[in-house]
Amino acid sequence: MAYRKLGRDNKHRRSMLATMTKQVVENESITTTETRAKEVRKFVEKMITYGKKGDLVSRRKALAFLHNDKKVVDKIFNDLAKRYENRNGGYTQILKLTERRGDDALMVILRLVDEAKPEEEKKEKKTTKKAEKEAK
Repeated sequence: MAYRKLGRDNKHRRSMLATMTKQVVENESITTTETRAKEVRKFVEKMITYGKKGDLVSRRKALAFLHNDKKVVDKIFNDLAKRYENRNGGYTQILKLTERRGDDALMVILRLVDEAKPEEEKKEKKTTKKAEKEAK
């Protein structure tokens, strides 16, 4: 099986995944169950890849999947595509939390990886190493 059915019929599952994908793009993180997060991750990464392509066909595919939400598609194509232009995949991250009280389902945070921070940290480390060498 290529995908998880998540206990829903096809229309309900596709609608749920599209809505959760929109929430991840808008808020940059959501809290959900592990199985849903693993399934939504595929679609978030696909939408960001469409944004990086930037052509009309990709924009129309993204609009079709995201229920014609132009605000979200604009964020993907303008902001997220620029943020991840030098990154080849792996735009999302899953952080595990505790189990849900009612049914003991593992809860996780699905969030977009923040690309800007690691580059700034690398620059800071390089400058401190250079400063230490010059001080000696």
